[in-house]
Amino acid sequence: MMPSPPDIHRSGRKPFPTYLVVFLAPATVLYTLFMVYPLLDSLRLSLFSTPTQGGPELFVGLRNFVVLLTDDLWAPRFWGALKNNFIFFAVHTLVQNPVGLLLAALVSNPRRRGAGVYRTLFFMPTMLSVVIIGFSWQLILNPLWGIASGALHAVGLGALYQPWLGHAGSALIVLALISVWQFVGIPMMLFYAALIGIPEEWVEAARVDGASSWSIFWRIKFPLILPTVGTVTVLTYVGNFNAFDLIYAVQGALAGPNFSTDLMGTFFYRTFFGFQLQLGSPTMGATVATMMFLIILVGVLLYLFAWQRRVQSYEL
Repeated sequence: MMPSPPDIHRSGRKPFPTYLVVFLAPATVLYTLFMVYPLLDSLRLSLFSTPTQGGPELFVGLRNFVVLLTDDLWAPRFWGALKNNFIFFAVHTLVQNPVGLLLAALVSNPRRRGAGVYRTLFFMPTMLSVVIIGFSWQLILNPLWGIASGALHAVGLGALYQPWLGHAGSALIVLALISVWQFVGIPMMLFYAALIGIPEEWVEAARVDGASSWSIFWRIKFPLILPTVGTVTVLTYVGNFNAFDLIYAVQGALAGPNFSTDLMGTFFYRTFFGFQLQLGSPTMGATVATMMFLIILVGVLLYLFAWQRRVQSYEL
């Protein structure tokens, strides 16, 4: 006589797979310990003030945020870093992502020879250290011994050369373009993965109907990869508001000249470690970090509520 199945099978519910707990527990513990806990502690610390002579923390509520946004010593540096960060993001959005999409469209063509070699060459700078990239470009653009001046003179464009990293009006744009050159391979590979996932039968059907390559891309391929475009934009936004190493490697902690290349990351570094007008403290550093978190959170939420609706309208 066969034993009766357990009640859980009679109800149609499957038993919880306990092996998932075993596999997820280590990653969950590590993520909570090194990501969630520091974030929550930073949020808590931003609501306190540490006396200059030591002693216990004092709860001050939102006073640190008011000081950061309105005080004559803190507000100019904060709003300047925030403006520069949006400029940095705009350059990446308007240059890096379209160029990455163009490169992805080129290398995803199955008829193009050497596409794998080109993919490797375009992606290779991404694997290099940002510090090495920054130091190398600092040498290339150096007005005394850099090769940029000689290269422009060799092609008859020597009059265009300027010490771009030394001018407040051009330093940030130049650093943003250096970052674009290094990381354009990331959006290229994401767009490439989306483009090769489009069924080839749809493309061939459009060709049979007489559609040009341009029409096929904009009317068939681009609407299908809109979710990837939104994902790349969000990743660019988050990455740019966490940018620090390139600015620090090329222009230092003061983000010169005259704070013209200052981003939220360098502003947070100076604030936390006391470079910001010799008034730095962990509590004000936590306040800056909290503001960075809120700015990133707002951007991601705008994507979820605005871009997703646009994508759904395309699909309908």
